[in-house]
Amino acid sequence: MINKIKNLTLIFICNLFVTNLYSALPENISELVEDAAPAVVNITSKKEISQRQSYGYGGIPDEMLERFGIPRQFREMPQEKREAVSYGSGFILKDNYIMTNYHVVEDATEVIVSLSDRREFIAEIVGVDPLSDLALLVVEGKDLPKVETGNSDSLKVGDWVVAIGSPFSFDFSVTAGIVSAKGRSIQNNNIGNYVPFLQTDVAINPGNSGGPLFDLDGKVVGINSQIYSRSGGYQGLAFAIPINVAIDVANQIIEKGEVSRGYLGVRMSEVDSDLADALGMKKPYGALINDVEEGESADNAGLLPGDVIIEFDNKEIKFSSDLPHVVGQIQPDTNATAKIIRDGDEIELDFVLGELPVNKESFVPAKSQTSSDPIGIKVAEIDRENPSMANLPDGVIVSRVNPGSPASGRVTRGDLITMIQYKGKKYVIYDVESYEEALESFSSGNKIALHLNRNGSRIIRSITLN
Repeated sequence: MINKIKNLTLIFICNLFVTNLYSALPENISELVEDAAPAVVNITSKKEISQRQSYGYGGIPDEMLERFGIPRQFREMPQEKREAVSYGSGFILKDNYIMTNYHVVEDATEVIVSLSDRREFIAEIVGVDPLSDLALLVVEGKDLPKVETGNSDSLKVGDWVVAIGSPFSFDFSVTAGIVSAKGRSIQNNNIGNYVPFLQTDVAINPGNSGGPLFDLDGKVVGINSQIYSRSGGYQGLAFAIPINVAIDVANQIIEKGEVSRGYLGVRMSEVDSDLADALGMKKPYGALINDVEEGESADNAGLLPGDVIIEFDNKEIKFSSDLPHVVGQIQPDTNATAKIIRDGDEIELDFVLGELPVNKESFVPAKSQTSSDPIGIKVAEIDRENPSMANLPDGVIVSRVNPGSPASGRVTRGDLITMIQYKGKKYVIYDVESYEEALESFSSGNKIALHLNRNGSRIIRSITLN
């Protein structure tokens, strides 16, 4: 009898769960699609690619052909140009302007826009922004439908969203899912990511790129841009550019023909639990400043390596990836205030933002005696007579890292140690003597932060002493 009651209870709970689940499902997707689909477009991008063809030596290796005296110019025919076609999606934003992804129209010689009512237009590329993977097009047409935009900042994890696009050239396909996460960071071109991506589980495939992501009110809240996949197809991880970011990019392109972003001039990393302990922080959070670029905004504001930014322009900085998102959406020459932790204390600094360089190529950072220590390394004096070391800042050179030591995997031979930080106190390293004096202040089990100069870049590593 007891088992029967348990089984009935379990069935009741399961039914209740299923009922609640389905009651939470959206009911108005069909109406949303009917209203919004006319403003969604299919984009055909044509480009020329060069292809070098072989004269056909039956797969004989180049080394063998060279041995027989056949020059390279006779092994390959001149490059031939051919037309390649790719497909994507987009939507009509306003005033005949169409938004899509930059990678959909990159290097295109012709862009064709197709509407659901079978009208086609040749589009002109007004402007592009590779850092956000956005492009703005314009077409000449009358009575074109347009989307209604929403507020991506108001989205919550778990909210239902709908995508309309052309996956694998299947026009105007509809998929739905939920917002899985907000503010995802995806590294871009080694410059840093300036888009806080929306992560969804909406089924997105090649061809969906550039298409709109709607909330249940039928308003565009994102632009489907990327997927994470090991197979090339949908695997439950899709990323969309927030519409607030896209509108800002579009407005800048329309108004001034280009996109500009704020710039601090810093190198940074995450604060883990060990570094938080070494820096005198109660918990690991914020963006740890590894290095500051000479003459840029951060340098002018007095930001120092070892500082941790926890708030910028009244926005919380939980992770280092949050900082580019915030700074990049502020225009250059704008004043901003940041809260930082320095030596265990919270202070404020005032910044006047610089401008993110379009093509940044360099980051300019502001005798043989050896020693061994509890970190598990040996250090040596800088040889100023060596031309490669003549201009190095003060510090000691790591000459050896003992395998299995606390420094193993964190410190590399050739690193320059310039400072040690512990519980808010900084020990500047000038030479081997000052280095050894600093180590005398620590005990086994202490977690310290090593300031290193590695190939011209400053990095900070936490070490737990033996």
